[in-house]
Amino acid sequence: MTTEVVFYHLLHQPLEAALPKLLLKCLERDWKVVVQTGSEERCSALDAHLWTFADDSFLPHGTKADGHAEHQPIYLTAEQDNPNAAEVRFLVDRAPPPPLATYTRAIYMFDGNDQDAVQEARMRWKEAKNEGFEIAYWQQTQTGGWEKKA
Repeated sequence: MTTEVVFYHLLHQPLEAALPKLLLKCLERDWKVVVQTGSEERCSALDAHLWTFADDSFLPHGTKADGHAEHQPIYLTAEQDNPNAAEVRFLVDRAPPPPLATYTRAIYMFDGNDQDAVQEARMRWKEAKNEGFEIAYWQQTQTGGWEKKA
């Protein structure tokens, strides 16, 4: 199995607007997902956000506090664990990645307005390339969509 490593460069909308759309696409494909954040505080904030991001929708998910991780289609964590046997791993807020070879897809989402995050994304790109992963890069458009750049 070859892991595809995908970079999503946020420019015009914050993570809170972009992440739910991508998570919905994963659920449509019946993929289990782990979202790894850079801190426990951010994990808690995203947990609350995914229940209320739209008036007519929510994303089924859980955290360590909820228990039953193996039954969660989307699992939020600030750690490198994968208790729901996810095929897809999102890395946000510059979270340090675990080994990625066990995933079908690893997705880095980074804020293009944060130069440190951009530099780190470049470093992660080089690491992924050196490990022989398939790599793709998508840049956010003005309307919040995505344009493939590489």
